[in-house]
Amino acid sequence: MTVVVKIGTSSLTKPDGSISKNAINKLAEEIAIAKRDFSEIVLVSSGAIGAGLADLGYVANRPTDSRILQAASAIGQPKLMATYADSFSRHDICIAQLLMAPDDFFVRKRYLHARSTVEELLASGILPIVNENDAIADDAIRWGDNDRIAALLAQLLNAEQLLMLTDTDGVYSQDPKKKTAGNIQLIREIRSLDEIDAVVGGASGNLGSGGMESKLASAKMASWAGVTTTIADATRENVVADSLLQVGESGTIIHPQPKPLNARKLWIAFAVQPKGRLVIDEGAQKAIEDHGGSLLAVGVVEQYGEFNKGDAVEIINENSDLVGRGLVAIDSSLLKEYLRKKESGIDSTKTSEIIHRDELVILIDKYN
Repeated sequence: MTVVVKIGTSSLTKPDGSISKNAINKLAEEIAIAKRDFSEIVLVSSGAIGAGLADLGYVANRPTDSRILQAASAIGQPKLMATYADSFSRHDICIAQLLMAPDDFFVRKRYLHARSTVEELLASGILPIVNENDAIADDAIRWGDNDRIAALLAQLLNAEQLLMLTDTDGVYSQDPKKKTAGNIQLIREIRSLDEIDAVVGGASGNLGSGGMESKLASAKMASWAGVTTTIADATRENVVADSLLQVGESGTIIHPQPKPLNARKLWIAFAVQPKGRLVIDEGAQKAIEDHGGSLLAVGVVEQYGEFNKGDAVEIINENSDLVGRGLVAIDSSLLKEYLRKKESGIDSTKTSEIIHRDELVILIDKYN
């Protein structure tokens, strides 16, 4: 069984941002124990930037300049890996480092190469440790946290479980760290995409703006791959094994979709970067959602962005709700011409196929 474990910066570092060796020793020991039942574990770890800031003279305040953060990552990454190597060596576990960027997922050839590399490491009994390549990341396309990378890796490897270790017990109805939080409750289970949306939206913005919302979005991605996600407190004793074995009340469990997407559709839906957006009418939504049809030009109301044939686009309805994603069969310039003719009543585009059904992914929860 393959599992992905992700741990965030706040769970790995001291208040001054330096690496907590005690936290890493605890994590290494717990992963070593978990490997008895789950032989293939991939660790996604943050913490490199925090580990390098002190050497640049930043202790109390975290800078915002991307150049400083990139330099800090370059300094901190080898320190972080050296600490991991020392901790895991005590359990006779060899580690490997993989620094990944969004393009490693957007470009399908690189996406498949990444899978082959990780699979070979796992087959050899090595523990891959993955981080975003912050030192050379492009601000325009970088993710800024490892939650999404963890979800994409879980999809890439057909993992059964994704464990996200954080600094809270799990998902709460409101952010427990805020003074304005009233009657808050720890949510033990989330069984549908609608429930995820309700937790994010129903909290009236009281969820952490980055942390928990990002984790829920990543859990939503993982659910489409048939992956069970658990969000739990990194400081809890035996949290790794208990969460993966679902023993006791270890955090919040987000259950997967009953009918997961296949590998190519997962790539279209979540790995590739959308270049534009199409607004479709009610008839088109019904055709692609209920009848499994292709998206035709006649059902497109508006288009946004410039894209080429084969690029990914988002599909939304006239209420601005996300319907799905797909790879377009025509350039944006040709679609603009189709839409212009349609507005002028010169519509010869009814059967023009914009996205073939095999290149189309519906991202609406239809199983509730």
